Amino acid sequence: MKPSMHAPRRRLLDALVGDDGTEALLGDEAQLAAMLAFERALAEAEADAGLIGNDAAAAIASAIDRFTVDWDDLAAGLAQDGVVVPALVRQLRTAVGEPHGQFVHHGATSQDVIDTALVLQLARIVALFLDRIAELQSALAALSAASAAMPLMAHTQMQAALPFTVAEKLRTWLEPLGRHHASLSGIRRQLLVVQLGGPIGDRSTFSGKGVQVARGLARLLDLGIAEPWHATRDPIVAFGSLLSLITGSLGKIGADVALMAQTEVASIKLSAGGGSSAMAHKSNPVNAEVLVALARYNAGLVGTLHQSIVHENERSGAAWTLEWLTLPQIIVTTGASLRLATRLTSQIHFQP
Repeated sequence: MKPSMHAPRRRLLDALVGDDGTEALLGDEAQLAAMLAFERALAEAEADAGLIGNDAAAAIASAIDRFTVDWDDLAAGLAQDGVVVPALVRQLRTAVGEPHGQFVHHGATSQDVIDTALVLQLARIVALFLDRIAELQSALAALSAASAAMPLMAHTQMQAALPFTVAEKLRTWLEPLGRHHASLSGIRRQLLVVQLGGPIGDRSTFSGKGVQVARGLARLLDLGIAEPWHATRDPIVAFGSLLSLITGSLGKIGADVALMAQTEVASIKLSAGGGSSAMAHKSNPVNAEVLVALARYNAGLVGTLHQSIVHENERSGAAWTLEWLTLPQIIVTTGASLRLATRLTSQIHFQP
């Protein structure tokens, strides 16, 4: 549990700009499950490497199976230590008991747990976003096929330019999505890797078997292997930047739809526009407008995330906390944008 995996729940506003599916993958329960998966796999990898006994690894796995977390104790520990892992390790050691409790978290540091847990969560998020982009591509392709030859007026610099077709318009929406899908799929090799460095990121606390333990950990968690990356956060920041590009492309779709749905243009009719409390005739392009807002919001957040790449020496509590504050919100915003873009596509009807 990071200090804040997501913003406080806002039931009304989140109905417009939130995404329950994405938030569930970032929540405290999901993070706890990922941290426990790390501790279980670490014990098994260390037993395989001969650093701890097989009986100790079995006792740790058994304790994790029946573990009941004390959330209040974790919250108090987080407030005291700035990271939740010391409190969690104390609870786990108590649950394991003697003589094997001392081998919980053997040689590892808090950042190993938090970062690897994050990567396990991101693996599920990347898979979700790849599916959602593919779904949106299919919906847009079907929309294009249904109205491909229908004439539209192109606009440059907000002025009528020359005629073209629906297919040509939708090509400008579809092509970026293809690039983003490929980039998101390709980024997994650098992003979805274990973190195992020990207290100062040199694996010196693993008795010369750090590489062996890291390889075992990666195999057990189905992640890639990497050198310790405690203070080198460029893959995390690159992921956030890619998400901002995705929401930016969706924001362009939203901006186009809002303009094309104007009464004076009327090249698009929306089947489920938003109503007005004062003007019954209105059908506002709500989903399109929200896509624009979310694109601009993520663009601002990713600028803050870029500042979190500046770590002092071997670990920065300030930079790490800044990452916790911004990356989850970028992810939720992206999930909401993909959800809304697919909904918007289902509402579009082109008019000659």
